[in-house]
Amino acid sequence: MQRGTGTKIAQKPKKKPTSAYRRRLPIGAEIMRGGGGHFRVWAPKSRSAAIELSANESLKGARVHPLVRGGNGYFEGAIPEARAGMYYRVALDSGAFPDPASRFQPRGPHGPSQIVDPSFKWTDQTWQGVKREGQIVYELHIGTFTREGTWASAMQQLSYLAELGVTVIEVMPVADFPGRFGWGYDGVNMFAPTRLYGQPDELRAFINRAHELGLGVILDVVYNHFGPDGNYLKEFSQDYFTDRYLNEWGEALNFDGPNSEAVREFFTTNARYWIEEYHFDGLRLDATQQIFDSSDEHVMLAISRAVRSAAGSRSAYIVAENEPQHTRLVRSPEHGGYGLDALWNDDFHHTARVAATGRKEAYYTDYNGSPQEFISAVKWGYLYQGQRYKWQKKRRGTPALDLHPAQFVTFIQNHDQVANSLRGQRLHMLCSPGNYKALTALTLLAPSTPMLFQGQEFAASSPFFYFADHNPELGKLVAKGRGEFLRQFPSIACAECDPYVANPGAESTFQQSKLDLSEREKHCEIYDLHRDLLALRRKDPVFSRARRGRFEGAVLGPNAFVLRFFGDETPDRLVLINLGVDLVLDTVPEPLLAPPEGHEWQTLWSSEAPCYGGCGSPPLESDENWRIPGHAAVVLEPKPVTSHGQTDSPH
Repeated sequence: MQRGTGTKIAQKPKKKPTSAYRRRLPIGAEIMRGGGGHFRVWAPKSRSAAIELSANESLKGARVHPLVRGGNGYFEGAIPEARAGMYYRVALDSGAFPDPASRFQPRGPHGPSQIVDPSFKWTDQTWQGVKREGQIVYELHIGTFTREGTWASAMQQLSYLAELGVTVIEVMPVADFPGRFGWGYDGVNMFAPTRLYGQPDELRAFINRAHELGLGVILDVVYNHFGPDGNYLKEFSQDYFTDRYLNEWGEALNFDGPNSEAVREFFTTNARYWIEEYHFDGLRLDATQQIFDSSDEHVMLAISRAVRSAAGSRSAYIVAENEPQHTRLVRSPEHGGYGLDALWNDDFHHTARVAATGRKEAYYTDYNGSPQEFISAVKWGYLYQGQRYKWQKKRRGTPALDLHPAQFVTFIQNHDQVANSLRGQRLHMLCSPGNYKALTALTLLAPSTPMLFQGQEFAASSPFFYFADHNPELGKLVAKGRGEFLRQFPSIACAECDPYVANPGAESTFQQSKLDLSEREKHCEIYDLHRDLLALRRKDPVFSRARRGRFEGAVLGPNAFVLRFFGDETPDRLVLINLGVDLVLDTVPEPLLAPPEGHEWQTLWSSEAPCYGGCGSPPLESDENWRIPGHAAVVLEPKPVTSHGQTDSPH
C-alpha cells in the first residue's frame, strides 16, 4: 500500500513537544476533548511519519499531516480537523499503512484505519467486576454462537446464559484478521475489534447488557504471535520480533531484547485498553508458553498489573492457557509469580476424554481415565506436576499441591479439543449419554472453576471445526498444516479418513460450525441437567462452599469412585460416579460411604432421573448393601433415621 497520489500536504508543524494534550493511552488515535484528534505512533525505522486523513474511506484527496518526531522512535501530533469516523493511514518513508494501534478497520487489516470515539452511555457503574472464586465460565465464538454471528445477535442471548447459571463469558479473540471468518487467533490489529461482528459500540453494548444481567465478560487475547497476513508491523520497526526464540506459529515477539520497551508498552497498553474502553472484566491469555521473556519483570506480570490498574475498584479476572503447566503464573508476585487468577487444566480434560471414548493416542497417551485420576484432578488440579510425560519424552508440570481449587479451570470440551477430531464432533457424540451426563456432573460440582463450551449445555448437534478464510496461497498452506497436525492421532492418520478432514478455508466448514439455538428446546432434557447442576452448585450449602481440605475421594471399582464433601454446619454430601457397568458392593470397607451418625443416605440428585432422559435411579443403599448404577452420577445427602429403624445408642 503505497502513499496515494493527489494528496494535499498540510502545513508542517513546528518541531516542539505536542505533549500538552494528555493522552489516555500512549499509542493510536484519540479524540481530544476540545476537538480534533491526537496521533502517536512508534516508528523508529522511519525518518518521518505523517497522517493521511480523509472523510472518504478511499482516502482520495486525503490531507497529509506531518507528525513531530519525539524520543525513542515515537512520532506524534494534534490534528484539529480530525473527527470520529474519519479514515487514515500512517505515512512512512516506505509507504502508507494502517495504524498498528488502530481502533477499527472497517475494511479489514489491509484497509485504512478509522478514528473511534470511545465515549459510550454505560449503565454499569455499580458493577463490581469478577473475582476468582464462584465463577462458571462459558466460552463462545461470536461468529458461530448465533446464525447472524454478530454482537447484536449474541446480546439477545445473554439473558439465556444468565438463566442457565453462567457467571463469566469468555469471548474467543476479536482482534481483526483478514478474510470472512476465522477463530481469531491469527489477529493482526490488536486494538481493533473485528468488523465481522459489528461496530465497536455494539461490542460495548454487549458488555453493558451482560453486566446488567450479572454476567462478567473476559476476552481471549493472543500475545504470543501475530497472524501471517495483514501484519505491517515490520514497516514500523523490526524490533517487534526476535529470532532468539522459536515460536510455533511464526516469529516470536520481542519482550526482552533491544527496543523491547516499546513492544512491552504496546501489549500492556492493549491489555489496559480492553478493560478501560470496553469494560471487559479480564483476559484469557492464549498459549502463554510461547510468550518468551527473560526480563526481571516478566511481561505477563506487567500485563497483570496493567489489567488490575485499569479495572480500578472493580475486580479483574485473568486466566492463562499454559501447556507445560507452570504454576508460577498464578502465584503472587511476592512469591515469584505473575499474579494471574487461574490456569486451564488440560489434564482434567484429557483423563475425561480417555474415560469417555476409550481412546489413548497422541497427547492422550499418558492418561488412563481411571477413578484415581479423577480424584487426584479434583483434589490437586494438575495430574502432572513434575513427573515424566511419555508423549513428550520429558517431565511435565510444576508443583501445585498448595493451590486453591478455583485456580484451575476444568472442562470436558473447549474450542481446541472439539475441533481436534476427525469430524469436529462434540463429546456427547463420542460416548454414551449416561457417561456424558456423569462427567458433566463431576465437572460442574467439583470445587474447581468449571467451563462450558458453547452449545455443550444442550448437546449441540453442530460440529465445531477449525476454520480460517485466507488468500488462496496461504489457505493451501493452512489446510496442509491442519492435516499434518491431525495426523498425530493414529486413528485419523489413515487414507480412509482423508476425505472427512474439513477444509479450514471452505465456507461450509464455517457455516456447519454455527449453533442451532432451537436445539435448546429440542434437547431440553440435557439443558435442564446443566441448569439444575449449576443451581445445585450455587445454592447448596456444601457445594457452594467447597474448598481444599473439605472433600476427599476413594476408588470403589474399576470405573467408579466417590467424592465426599464435608459440610461445616450442614451435613456432608456424597457424589458417586460410575463410568462402567452397574457396580454391586457386597462389602463396603470404605469409611467415606458411612453416613453421619443417626442418618442414612438419600438421593439429592441423579443424572439418571427421567426428567433428564434417564432410566430412573433407585436408592443406592439397601438391605443387600450398595448398588451403584452404571454410566451415572448420583448425589446423596443424609437424612435422619426414622425411629423404627434406629439402632440403640452405644452411650
